[in-house]
Amino acid sequence: MSKRQKTIPKFSGEAAERAFWEKNDSAEYLDWSKARPAVFPNLKPSTKTISLRLPEHLLNAIRVAANARDVPYQSLIKIWLQEKVHSR
Repeated sequence: MSKRQKTIPKFSGEAAERAFWEKNDSAEYLDWSKARPAVFPNLKPSTKTISLRLPEHLLNAIRVAANARDVPYQSLIKIWLQEKVHSR
């Protein structure tokens, strides 16, 4: 048995919409049983280019480790940084 849904109000801006949804249950406005998964195949996390100065011997060691794992050295640096951040 389907419950009558409330009408979603018009919002004056993103802040007003955010405030509304923080205080209201979306199930009163949407029939979530009809929802379908969304797929965003081209969505990539935003990245920022940085310049990082490393001692040459350290960069060479990283390149050797990356080569042994058959991954680009910059990817290996990102993996190691991610692991370190998540281990804290």
